[in-house]
Amino acid sequence: MKTTQFLLLCILGAALLSAVNCNNANGPDNCCFKLYPGRIQANLIKSYRLTDHRCPKSVIFITKKSRSVCVDASAS
Repeated sequence: MKTTQFLLLCILGAALLSAVNCNNANGPDNCCFKLYPGRIQANLIKSYRLTDHRCPKSVIFITKKSRSVCVDASAS
């Protein structure tokens, strides 16, 4: 009985530790997987930033209303 409880406790502890390690992974913060298909007027854009090199190539435009819009980096 004690061996079974100890084994169950070890499995539970391993599961909790693996969940903590997954949350601390060093991945990109912002990736764009759904791109805006249209054109954005230049006067509505406040700033922009490129996505991380580990993400699909895209640009994130920040509008004057503080909204983020993802567009294809190769689009003109």
